[in-house]
Amino acid sequence: MIGNIALTLALLSAVFSVIMYFLNYRGYKNTLGPARISFHISAIMILAASALLLQAILTHQYQYRYVYNYSGSGMPLGLLMSTFYAGQEGSFMLWTLFSSVIGLILLDYTSKRGDLEQRVMMIYGLCIVFLLVMVNPLLKSPFIYIWSQPDFIDLKHINSAYLTLPALQNFLFSDPQSGKQFVQVGPDLLAVLKANNVPLDKFIIEGKGLNPLLQNFWMQIHPPMLFIGFSMTAVPYSFAMAALIKNEYNEWVKQSLPWLLTGTMVLGLAIMLGGYWAYGVLGWGGYWGWDPVENSSLVPWLIAVAAIHTMLVQKKTQNKSGEDKLNAGRFVKTNLILSIFVYVLVLYSTFLTRSGILGDASVHSFVDPGMTVYLLLLGFLLFFTFLGLGLVFFRWNYLVENFTYEENILSRELALFTGSVALIASAIIVLVGTSAPIFGQTVELKFYNELNLPIAIIIGFLNGLSIVLKWKTTDRKELLNGIKTPMIVSLLLTAIIFVLGGVENFMLVILTFSSIFALVVNGEIVLKILKGKKSHAGAYVAHIGIALFMVGVAATAGYTKSEQVDLVKGEKVELWNYQLSFAGYQPIEGGKKYAFNVEIKDGDDINVASPVMYIAEFNNSLMREPDIIVGFTKDFYVAPVSYDEENPSDAGQTVNMKKNDVVEYQGMKIEFTNFVLPEDMSAMMSGGKFKIGANLKVTYDGKTYNLEPYMESAGGQQEFHPAELKEAGLKIALANMNATGGEITIVLQPISSENIPVQTPKEVLTVDVSIKPFISLVWLGVIVMVIGFLISVFRRSKESLA
Repeated sequence: MIGNIALTLALLSAVFSVIMYFLNYRGYKNTLGPARISFHISAIMILAASALLLQAILTHQYQYRYVYNYSGSGMPLGLLMSTFYAGQEGSFMLWTLFSSVIGLILLDYTSKRGDLEQRVMMIYGLCIVFLLVMVNPLLKSPFIYIWSQPDFIDLKHINSAYLTLPALQNFLFSDPQSGKQFVQVGPDLLAVLKANNVPLDKFIIEGKGLNPLLQNFWMQIHPPMLFIGFSMTAVPYSFAMAALIKNEYNEWVKQSLPWLLTGTMVLGLAIMLGGYWAYGVLGWGGYWGWDPVENSSLVPWLIAVAAIHTMLVQKKTQNKSGEDKLNAGRFVKTNLILSIFVYVLVLYSTFLTRSGILGDASVHSFVDPGMTVYLLLLGFLLFFTFLGLGLVFFRWNYLVENFTYEENILSRELALFTGSVALIASAIIVLVGTSAPIFGQTVELKFYNELNLPIAIIIGFLNGLSIVLKWKTTDRKELLNGIKTPMIVSLLLTAIIFVLGGVENFMLVILTFSSIFALVVNGEIVLKILKGKKSHAGAYVAHIGIALFMVGVAATAGYTKSEQVDLVKGEKVELWNYQLSFAGYQPIEGGKKYAFNVEIKDGDDINVASPVMYIAEFNNSLMREPDIIVGFTKDFYVAPVSYDEENPSDAGQTVNMKKNDVVEYQGMKIEFTNFVLPEDMSAMMSGGKFKIGANLKVTYDGKTYNLEPYMESAGGQQEFHPAELKEAGLKIALANMNATGGEITIVLQPISSENIPVQTPKEVLTVDVSIKPFISLVWLGVIVMVIGFLISVFRRSKESLA
């Protein structure tokens, strides 16, 4: 109750603050003080509500629906605290919290810069109002009591001391299929408990707990950083709107740039931390899968990076005195539109991931929140889009008349603009692919890879070329002399990689060359700068990070080796000049999980990888965690698939498939097209009754058939239902499913097969083994890029005070 009151007061104060700032800008005196006070009150109420939610989680107050659904006892403190943002309500709450804190800093920042405060805080306050509406008690508040609407709770979560109460018997139910017992909670049960003096906070003594996929160290870091990045995108939006409101464009870039740099740095780091989480823990085998939810965070980051480059051009080319209102520099219109779209695309990302519209296309998306939330998310997206673009349209004639220039081809301005165009093109490609499920379509991974590869090559060349070019104009001979040495060095290094690495893909060779060229040019500049103004090295260091990252991407994308191997205990398998053997398994974490030890012998060196498998109590499903032998030149990646104490070949042919894979079996072609996910994903996430299957396209005798083997789970019991193609005498059964990684394991056998496995004493561990060359450059590149951003933020923050 107190939490809801705090959120309501926060919303009312935020609305009042926006009104007061608006009135102050319109010339009404004595409204600036109330605007500031009400904004501070709103922030204090948000902080108080956040503290109350965290306290409810830490003290296991399961009478709150949100706390019950996502937390549980026995969890480490860090993971328990991370349940704060494990669901929709809490993640919106975290976003609101970070936005309020950033808002307080922004208020102090703008209050020292003339009349900037009124215009910026008026718009930024609207962004906070949007978030507060989403967590208000009538919509998605995390403080809603579990009794507010009827629901069924597993009897094991109830305090057994109260189960003998006669009045409680009418609320007990059993599920004959699963054998589980439930208590129906709701307003009627609440009245009975109060009448019998049963403490509400003592009645439910356990929560559902956190999804095992989220029970990892990175859960404590990745989402908070992502929401800090999301929160900061509202600042450049507010600065752009403030410039449009006043119709003055000299100062806003200098004031906005440090915020844009900081937000882009944090968002980029958060995205790659998510990639590292996926690579090292979730067993996907890679760090990027072009999942729609992953993409929806990447798109605003690409636009933000494009905006940084064109803002630098505007800042460099504008009137230094700031007295000439019409000499605001190049690309004013571009910068305004990009700053608006950075935030709008974050809202679009929120709409995609939280409206339920991607429920069938992405395993990351939240469940359908209901029509009210759907319409509100859509409404806010349209509101901020039309508010921003409407002001641009209103000022368009003025902007066109005064800020349209012809650029010299051989100039740094045009090179930076071209780089921004390339980034925008990449963002559009990713956006189209991400949005396709809205229209009932899906795109294959090669859509992203093939279209983005040429753009990455262009960005690599521009990364280096823009540094060699001078502002305004560059002499051709001077340009050729500037790039001659870097070109020769880059060609030599690329040739060495081509020969030693056995590179065959021409496009990847070009990508490698362009990335090395950028690395050499920027490295040379950094060495010169380190002898002088070190604070000017930021952009070049960031470019070096991007170049290292792209070299790592080229290496892993084109030259990763992967193989699925059956390891029989005690028997050695030769693979890529390595000897692999399964040495047995051992229980870990008190017997909750099992580590399967795989010895990897490389000459005289022996390493042991210990991937993990276990049955999660949360939803009674098989969980897999990879293990990685990390090296600078390559990672040896071992992901578990299955463990069996009997020979799987006796039960039919076992095949592991990824989406769009095609296998041949007895004259038939079998293609795995997509998963068939349950309509209500919440049942799957909560361990309830659901059905999940795989759609297989079988081509036989010139005809195509669609088969759908599926797994049905109810009350923790799983039952696999095979699909039959009688025309071909084929039966296909699911053996394993990994919806997160996009993989299935199927068993192909004749319909006449009795499917009675022959028991053997052999223990067989099936693993996916990969060698990923120079993936360390991906992580090193991100770290170097962040260092470059930090240096740039420090420099541009100092300049904004001038």
